[in-house]
Amino acid sequence: MANEKILVLGGTGAMGKYVVPLLAEKGYLVDVYSMDDVTSDNPNIRYFKKDCYNIDSLREILAEGYDCIIDYLIYERNKFVDRYKLFLENTKHYIYLSTYRIYADLEHPVRETSPRLLDVSEDYSLLATNDYCLHKAKGESLLLNSEYKNFTIVRPSITFSLFRYQLTTLEADNTVGRALRGKKVLLPKGAADKIGTLTWAGDTAKFFAAVVLNPKAYGETYSFTTHENYTWREIAEIYKDICGLDYEFIDDEDYIDIIAGPDGNKRGIGFQLRYDREFDRDMDNSKILALAGMTREDMTPLRKALAYEIGRIPEGYYADETPIGARMDEYIEKMKK
Repeated sequence: MANEKILVLGGTGAMGKYVVPLLAEKGYLVDVYSMDDVTSDNPNIRYFKKDCYNIDSLREILAEGYDCIIDYLIYERNKFVDRYKLFLENTKHYIYLSTYRIYADLEHPVRETSPRLLDVSEDYSLLATNDYCLHKAKGESLLLNSEYKNFTIVRPSITFSLFRYQLTTLEADNTVGRALRGKKVLLPKGAADKIGTLTWAGDTAKFFAAVVLNPKAYGETYSFTTHENYTWREIAEIYKDICGLDYEFIDDEDYIDIIAGPDGNKRGIGFQLRYDREFDRDMDNSKILALAGMTREDMTPLRKALAYEIGRIPEGYYADETPIGARMDEYIEKMKK
């Protein structure tokens, strides 16, 4: 492991905050490229601000020579076609970030071998788009059908961390942020009793560490998820217990209108609801646990991890309302009349 170099593209998000320091702790030299201004005192970590989507910039980065690449970037339509061979030919091990959203709702529990929406969906209005669940699956197919084997596909579930607190399709400002402002959160009724998955980034980091430069993981696919099964209603109750979140489930169409606003992508939000949050995501994580030498007891319970991350929020951090929050307030006031 000594002096082995890892390139992390887009590694300043929810997962990267835990993955990067853990890899450095294990002795890897980690270079992180993103569009954020980040620094580190750790001699094994270097942060660079650069546009990694620019293919010429990418070639310059790869010329530095890396043993492993962890790729958190989200590519626009067909951009990955021009890049995946570049990655595979310039590293020993390429880790492609897919998503658990690629899975259809046909098998429970959901395993790595479960059907993908791309392969089984008959909704041509979905298949005609570049929805996240489809373009990530198409990226997978490029790798799986290539002549290369030095890749690993990882499919994380919804991953939470500091300042990243999701509830159905809502993000932190409109979940914990509204709770801390004393505001009610509105949620889609269709998801209420469906099983959701929230996986702590600290556990996800352990999965990444197990995969990096591990020959057993080459050519394999892993679901990076918790095994805990909670409905979205139960998850909302956990938020309520931790930070006092007040919530109400409303009709899906009203919810989509609130999230999208007058100029938003209602169809895309609808697909995210219908083809993920309103699927039962009772995930089987036994394959990655076996690779990592972990058991279910080694993972941090949702309630404990969520309380830890919410407890780290600086006072006054969520002081401002969001446009989505303002539309929630308008809806709530309208319903009172």
